[in-house]
Amino acid sequence: MIRTICFKERRYIEELRILTRATALDCIIDERFDRIVYLIKEGDMGLAIGRKGSNIRKMQRVLGKRIEMVEYSPEIEKFTKNAFKPADVVGVKKEDDGRLTVYVNKGDLGIAIGKGGCTIEKARLLLSRYFDTDLGEVLAGGETHA
Repeated sequence: MIRTICFKERRYIEELRILTRATALDCIIDERFDRIVYLIKEGDMGLAIGRKGSNIRKMQRVLGKRIEMVEYSPEIEKFTKNAFKPADVVGVKKEDDGRLTVYVNKGDLGIAIGKGGCTIEKARLLLSRYFDTDLGEVLAGGETHA
């Protein structure tokens, strides 16, 4: 999928590269939740986060916004699990209408939704941008949905 990145997003991606030496594939400036969501190259997540989250804290100080990072994966199931972390996703199912239903552990449903629905919105943005898939429901479910 070809998408142009505006100047501000390029600047934020370059800032991440300078401060952390990690590669960001994309950057979403989410004004609604006052945050910047980075899509990190597969395998660079540890480098991007830093020891005990030091790089994320450094980026938040420099940019003045909350920073969230999601590791890229070419497989939709793994990508969805990464988008909902730290919630434990136990299953991802593609419905007949093309929407994606995500099943999480019962105790992690609140984490998967996020404050004001911010985690669901982040996953919805990323899934539609990279897999041309709409996010359907996020449900508490067991291992049977995997």
